[in-house]
Amino acid sequence: MPPQSSDSRLIVGRLEAHGPANYQFRADQSRSYFVRVATDRGVRVLWGTDLARAMAESRSQPKVGSVVGVRRTGVETVSIPERTRDAAGQVIETQRQVKRNRWMIESAQFFADRAQLARRVRDAHADTRAATKEHPELVSTFLSLRGAEMIAERRIGNPEDRQRFLALVREAMAKSIHHGDPLPDIRLRARAKEPRPTPPPVRATKREGPAR
Repeated sequence: MPPQSSDSRLIVGRLEAHGPANYQFRADQSRSYFVRVATDRGVRVLWGTDLARAMAESRSQPKVGSVVGVRRTGVETVSIPERTRDAAGQVIETQRQVKRNRWMIESAQFFADRAQLARRVRDAHADTRAATKEHPELVSTFLSLRGAEMIAERRIGNPEDRQRFLALVREAMAKSIHHGDPLPDIRLRARAKEPRPTPPPVRATKREGPAR
């Protein structure tokens, strides 16, 4: 199932350690994954199986000692195998539904850069050409906004409703960028050139000799 509601709070601090370990470092607990971050309010130790994926897939690939931001992006429902024994002592394997947090871990600079990009997208009066020249990674975002404008022009007759719709679209995109979600990827396809019709072959005309 897709992740459910997200938690936008960002934990910022220096990455001290991470790796697989028994939950809460207790021998009687199952294996999990931890990330230890030293924040200005003390050391935070975060636990969750998905933290391993978040570290491996991090776009900024922070190292131990780096200043990072850690955010819980949502909760997903997953199935895990569970073994029990029936009255006869036979092992029965079933699937149990559990909730699992999803995480994002990136460098603090990554989130700072995203905050700046979000501000550019929120500015409805910004010069799009200048913004994309300074931040080429926003080209697809502004193309998406332009697509939303074209749809609104065709389908929303009331100008005020149209502006409200576009403001909501712009804010949703800016918030997604600010949270660190992947930027939209819209690739412009060059219009294929239509082959020019081949002109009919010119037949050579036989020259008549000069009149004598």
